[in-house]
Amino acid sequence: MSTFEFATAQRILFGEGTLQEVGAPARALGQRALVVTGAHPERAQPLLEVLKAAEVKAAVFSVVGEPTVADAVAGVEAAQRSDVELVIGFGGGSAIDAAKAIAALAANPGDVFDYLEVIGRAQPLTNPSLPVIAIPTTAGTGSEVTRNAVLASPQHGVKVSVRSATMLPRVALVDPELTYSAPPSVTAATGMDALTQLIEPFVSSRANPLTDAICREGLRHAARALPIVVQDGRNIAARREMAFASLCGGLALANAGLGAVHGFAGPFGGMYHAPHGAICAALLPEVCAANVRALRQRQPNHPALARYAELATLLTGGADASIEDAIAWLRSLVNAFGIPPLSHYGFKHEDASLVVAKARVASSMKANPIALTDEELTAVLLAAA
Repeated sequence: MSTFEFATAQRILFGEGTLQEVGAPARALGQRALVVTGAHPERAQPLLEVLKAAEVKAAVFSVVGEPTVADAVAGVEAAQRSDVELVIGFGGGSAIDAAKAIAALAANPGDVFDYLEVIGRAQPLTNPSLPVIAIPTTAGTGSEVTRNAVLASPQHGVKVSVRSATMLPRVALVDPELTYSAPPSVTAATGMDALTQLIEPFVSSRANPLTDAICREGLRHAARALPIVVQDGRNIAARREMAFASLCGGLALANAGLGAVHGFAGPFGGMYHAPHGAICAALLPEVCAANVRALRQRQPNHPALARYAELATLLTGGADASIEDAIAWLRSLVNAFGIPPLSHYGFKHEDASLVVAKARVASSMKANPIALTDEELTAVLLAAA
C-alpha cells in the first residue's frame, strides 16, 4: 500500500432538511457572512432566514454563470465592505467555487494573478482562507469538499484554479432537498460531471485505497440513480443517491486527482464559454476509449486496465461486462440525455491543436493514467465533436 494523504472539509452534514442546521456552525464561525449565490439570489431566502434566526448578518453577492477572475475580485471588494468573518457558498459549483476564491483572496494581499495556476504566478496562499460553508444546490461538482476554486479568465481563454489546503470548507452541508427543482438538462449535465469525477480518480495515477473505496461506493449510486433522476426529477431516492455520489466524487478528486476529461474541460470551457458538465459528458466516453487503447498498446500490464474492467461491472451491473461494454454504456447515456457534441459550442476541427496545447499544461491532465500523445488527444476532441 502506497503512502497517501487524505484531506477534506472539517465537517460534513448530509441529509434532507440539514439546511435548517446551518445556523449554529455559521454563528460559531462569525457574526457577519457574505452569502455567494448564483444568478437567482432569491433562492437563498431559506438560508438567509436561518442565518437571521442565528443572529448572523448576511450580505449577498451574486455570480451570473461560471465565475471569472473579475467576479472574484468584485466579491473580495464586497466582503471587505461588509467586513465579513465567513463566506457561505449557496448554489451550484460556480457559486461555491466563487465563494472559496473570494474567501481565499480576501485573506491574502496582492493581485489575484499572484495565486492563479497556469496563467498566474501560482504562489502559495500565505494566510489561511476565511472560513467557508459550502451548500450545493446541484448534484455534480463536489466543490463543497475540494481545496481549489476554478475561475475563468476571458482574456486568456482558459479556466484555471487557485488552490490551497486552507480553502477546504469548514462545513460542507449537502441537503438533497435543494436539488429537487433542478431541471432535467441541469440534472443530466451535473450528473455526468459527478460520474466523471468518480471515474477519473478511480483510474488516476494518484489513486489510493481510501479514494478507491469512495469511488466504488459513489459509482454504484450514480450508475443506478442518474438515468432515473434525469427522467423523473421527483424521485426522492434517486435525488438523494446523486447528492451522495456527487459528494463522493468531490472527496475522491480532491485526494486522487482527475484526468484528461477535466484536462480538456478547463481550456475548452474558457475558449467556448460552454457549460462544464456538458463538456465533461461529451468527452467522457472518448477519453475512456483513448486511455484504454493507449494502455493496451504501450502498458498492457498497467493496473488502470483492471480498474476499467471493474468499472464495467460497476456501471452496467453485469459481472461479465467488458471494458467496451462500459464505454458503450457511457455513450448511450450521453445520447439518451441529449448531450450536444463539442461542435455545438463553436469548436472546429482546425481548433484542435490549440485546445490540445492548452489542455496539456492543465493540472488535471497530470493524473491521467497514461500520458496521451498530441495525436491521441486530438482524436479524442474530434470524436467528441
